[in-house]
Amino acid sequence: MEPIPFDIGRVVTSKQGRDRKRTFVVIGLPETGYVMMADGQTRKLAHPKKKKTMHLRPHPIRMGSYEQLLRERRLKDSDLRSFLEENGFGLEQPLCKED
Repeated sequence: MEPIPFDIGRVVTSKQGRDRKRTFVVIGLPETGYVMMADGQTRKLAHPKKKKTMHLRPHPIRMGSYEQLLRERRLKDSDLRSFLEENGFGLEQPLCKED
């Protein structure tokens, strides 16, 4: 089985850091081994998070219908939130590290 690639529009879950267990969408690939990601709630499109790919778990889900808006930079934070919620990664996620 091939590993899932980290590409633009891919849904990922953080495995490390204070955003652990939160789900994001990859919105950029600045350099090898890193991605820029946002979720429209804690990390907005205007201020995405840069994170190492080794600290992320990719999901087979991609943005599909929103991908063209993402490439044209017309995507809104509300679009990200609704996409994640439609795919079962809604707002019930923890906002901070829980012990």
